[in-house]
Amino acid sequence: MNQAARTVTDWLASAHPVPAQARREFDAGIALVPTGEKFDAIRLPAPIVHAAARNEDPDAVAAFLARALPGGAVIHDAYDIGVWYYALVPAGTYADWRVPGVECLRPGTWLGVPRVDLTAPPGPHWALPPDAVGSTCSARAVADLVEVGQARLRQMPTAESTL
Repeated sequence: MNQAARTVTDWLASAHPVPAQARREFDAGIALVPTGEKFDAIRLPAPIVHAAARNEDPDAVAAFLARALPGGAVIHDAYDIGVWYYALVPAGTYADWRVPGVECLRPGTWLGVPRVDLTAPPGPHWALPPDAVGSTCSARAVADLVEVGQARLRQMPTAESTL
């Protein structure tokens, strides 16, 4: 691991009550880290992200996220039922988040955070990896992405409308 990756890993681990434990978990791939102190996280349904990106291809989505959320970090978790993206946003975003249909995780929610070099499946990985200490997305930019994705989903024909 290079020095930049180590520095970002230390920042992510510092959100854990026992940073050394988080570092050990990162060695295995994924650390459970609570939200609310160093960053909050907005859980984005994949259909909204894919509609905003006009694409489901992982590379195309990653390129879109890099343009839409510059300087930020986004986790892709396709491991569980459903598919989610988690945009890391500044700590304190939870208190003001009011975007319908998309949840900002309550402070203290434990989030599976991948090691900084995990950028492909299987399991949770970075769709947009953090590249510096404090790599968080602008909450406004995430809200804008959600608005675009929701609008595009509303415009898509449904199965009933095509019969």
